[in-house]
Amino acid sequence: MANPVFPGDRAPQRHVEAYQQVPDPQPVHRQDADAYWADKIAEVMRDQFGIKPKVNTYSYRTPYLPAYNLIPLLNRYKVLDFTKFSGQDDTSTMEHVNRFIIQCGEAANRDELRVRLFSSSLSRSAFTWFISLPPNSVITWADLEKQFHK
Repeated sequence: MANPVFPGDRAPQRHVEAYQQVPDPQPVHRQDADAYWADKIAEVMRDQFGIKPKVNTYSYRTPYLPAYNLIPLLNRYKVLDFTKFSGQDDTSTMEHVNRFIIQCGEAANRDELRVRLFSSSLSRSAFTWFISLPPNSVITWADLEKQFHK
C-alpha cells in the first residue's frame, strides 16, 4: 500500500516543476561550474521563493588560468605562511616578489605554481587588487607564447 499523502507533505507544484526542468549545459572547468551553480541557486531563490540575495551573486574566479590549479604541488611540499605584502608600507614590489620567489623554494621552478601561490603572499589592498583582476588575465610567458602560435 502506498504511503498516504497529506496536504503539508507536498511542495507547491511550481517548485516541483523547477526541479524537473533539464538544466543548461554545465561549463567544463571547476571554477566555471561553481559560478554556474551559484548563479542557478540565486536564480531559484529569486524566482521560486522571492528571496533576493543580500550580496552580489558574483563568484570569485582566479585571475589565472584554471589549468594552474590542476598542477600538483611537489611531493611533500608544504605551503608556507608567506611574508605578506599589503602595498601600504615601505616594502617595494620588487623586494616582495623576490622574497616570495625565495620562500616558494622548489615550487618556484614552475611558473604556474608561482602564479597560483602568489595570492597567499598578499594582504589588504594588494590582495583586493589581485582578486579584482579579470579571469584569465594572469598567465605565464609559456602560455602567452602558446596563444600567439595557435
